[in-house]
Amino acid sequence: MGFTCGLVGLPNAGKTTIFNALTAAGARVESYPFSTIETNVGVVPVPDERLDKLALLFPEKRKVPTTLEFLDIAGLVRGAHQGEGLGNQFLAEIRNVDAIVHVVRCFEDPNVAHIEGELDPERDIEIVELELLLKDLETLEGALEKLRRKAKADKEAAKEAELLAKLKEEVARGRPLRELAGELTPEEERLVRGLGLLTAKPTLYVANVGDEGENAYSEAVERLAVDRGGGFIAIRGELEMEIAETAKTPEEQEEFLREWGLAESGLTRLVQAGYRLLGLVTFFTTDGPEVRAWTVKRGTRAPQAGAKIHTDFERRFVQAEVVKLSDLLERGSIQAVREAGLLQRVGEDYEVQDGDVIHFVVG
Repeated sequence: MGFTCGLVGLPNAGKTTIFNALTAAGARVESYPFSTIETNVGVVPVPDERLDKLALLFPEKRKVPTTLEFLDIAGLVRGAHQGEGLGNQFLAEIRNVDAIVHVVRCFEDPNVAHIEGELDPERDIEIVELELLLKDLETLEGALEKLRRKAKADKEAAKEAELLAKLKEEVARGRPLRELAGELTPEEERLVRGLGLLTAKPTLYVANVGDEGENAYSEAVERLAVDRGGGFIAIRGELEMEIAETAKTPEEQEEFLREWGLAESGLTRLVQAGYRLLGLVTFFTTDGPEVRAWTVKRGTRAPQAGAKIHTDFERRFVQAEVVKLSDLLERGSIQAVREAGLLQRVGEDYEVQDGDVIHFVVG
């Protein structure tokens, strides 16, 4: 798995349209609010031209890309935490995602009602993010109640309760927890991750624009994303949904995109933006019957990267043999790279780099 994304937004922002554009899943799309009443889940292969080129060197092996999972939940409305609408009951389902994808309506359409009456992307963002804060407040209050019962006899519980009380205070002030990242110790960050707090997750803002492309509304969303340290892309949601669901082959999809002046699909751009936002890198393996891509956090050391393949690889790690993908593509084989002196043997302190081709040696 590459990473997982939870799609949030107001009703009729086009979340399910974007979900279909990214996954070609064909989930139901309606022009009225609350048409999504069950969470849609889609898993798609991550497009990577490097893997395609690498696989050509090993035609007898199966090509296995890393994947991306999307969860599309019901739209959030003002007052969701008090029982309005449907979205709040689904927020727990995205606690374990790696990133929040916040879909913001940036298109005019008299046939698609706006839940707030008129188009205002900045206001729409504030409504949704307030509901995320209130959900985190609810989560923190529940966790604190449990910890306080243990805190009198357990010093660790008392320490955790002190941290959660601090987090609760920040959330109550309207501060997303991702803004506290630099203020927490690694141990505190692990605790926050364990709680699945929504405002602690990196956020990618997706402006859902019409067929004409970016506009003043999407530009406002981009400015807000920059101010908040989030990622941003604009997707022509309805157009890309039609292309994704109509094209029978990747070549046909590329042709349709070119006709509309789009160099890349929304999925490709979202993956690129998501990798930047989350600090991810891709490494490759060619062992066994597969040529495969794997995704890890930047800074991951070789044994921990090996654990993505099999947990024993970390425990039994001896060394890793690393070649750069560019060298392998140029030379044509691992043996040729080895003979040119371009193969590295590295130990447990080696940090995996984007584009590494790795063979793990275990004892």
